[in-house]
Amino acid sequence: MCNFVFSYIGEVDCSQLNPQGEGILLLQPGKHEFPFSFQLPSEPLVTSFTGKYGSIQYCVRAVLERPKVPDQSVKRELQVVSHIDVNAPALLTPVLKTQEKMVGCWFFTSGPVSLSAKIERKGYCNGEAIPIYAEIENCSSRLIVPKAAIFQTQTYLASGRTKTVRHMVANVRGNHIASGGTDTWNGKTLKIPPVTPSILDCCIIRVDYSLAVYIHIPGAKKLMLELPLVIGTIPYHGFGSRNSSIASQFSVDMSWLTLTLPEQPEAPPNYADVVSEEEFSRHVPPYPQPPNCEGEACCPMFACIQEFRFQPPPLYSEVDPHPPDVEETQPVSFIL
Repeated sequence: MCNFVFSYIGEVDCSQLNPQGEGILLLQPGKHEFPFSFQLPSEPLVTSFTGKYGSIQYCVRAVLERPKVPDQSVKRELQVVSHIDVNAPALLTPVLKTQEKMVGCWFFTSGPVSLSAKIERKGYCNGEAIPIYAEIENCSSRLIVPKAAIFQTQTYLASGRTKTVRHMVANVRGNHIASGGTDTWNGKTLKIPPVTPSILDCCIIRVDYSLAVYIHIPGAKKLMLELPLVIGTIPYHGFGSRNSSIASQFSVDMSWLTLTLPEQPEAPPNYADVVSEEEFSRHVPPYPQPPNCEGEACCPMFACIQEFRFQPPPLYSEVDPHPPDVEETQPVSFIL
C-alpha cells in the first residue's frame, strides 16, 4: 500500500511589514493582525482531492518565529479547483457503442443478446442528468435486466507501481425483458451526484469517470458497454446558443412576409365590384310582405336574413364621419 501527498505551500515574509525596514518586528503585548497575500503559480494547478491511497492538498501555513522560544505555526487547508469547460469541442461529441453476446456455452447456446447505447455528449457537470439512449434485444431464452451506472476510477502512480480503485457513484435500473422481447431507452436519465471533477493532467493521481450500460443475465457474465465521461466545472450552455440559432433560422424563414405586406393599408374593394346587380336580384327575399301587415314584426325571419345578406358595407374612410361632440383635451400620463 502506498500513501503519498502532493502539496503546495506559498511563503510570505512578514518582516516586510516593518516600516523601518528592519528584519525584526517588535510587538507590544496584545492582539495583532497582519494582512498578507501570495500569488499562486500561473500554470494550472491540479484539483484538490482525497482518495483511498493518496490525496492532493493545498494549505496555507503561518509560522511565528521568536528568539529563544520554539516556533509556533498554524495551517489551514486551501481548496483549489482546476476548471474544465464541458463546452470544448472534444467533450461535445456523442459517444455510441454496440455489442452482442451469445448466451450459453458450447452446444448449449440459447441465443444472442444485443445492446446499443449512446449519450449526446462526453462532458457533464455535477447535478446534471445524463439522458441515455439504448436499444436492447433479447433473443436468448433467459430473463434479462438492463441497468446503467456511473463509475469513478482512481489511479495512483508512484515508484513505478500502479494502484486502481473503482466504485459506483450512481445507478439506474430498467424493466425486465423476457425471451424474444426488446426494450428502448429514449433518454432515460441518470443524475450525477456531487463528485470530484475529473483529474486528467496530474502525473501521480488520475480520476476518471465512465457511464456503464450493462445487462444482467442470470447464469452468464453480464454484457457491458462503457462510455467515457468527463465531469467538468463549467456548465454546458449549448441550449442558449441552440435557441439563438433556431430564432435566427425562424427570422430568415419568415422574412418573406415583409416583402408582401404594404407599408400603407389599402382601401377595401367597392361593393359593386364584388356583388353584381344580377346576383343581388337573384337573392331577393322570396317572401313578399303581406298587404295587411303593418310593421316589420310580422315578416318571416328567414326573409329578413336574406334581405340583409347582400347589403353593402359602410363606405371606407380614414376620417371619422361621426366625431364626438366634446373632444378630450386632458393630457394622458403613463407611470412606468
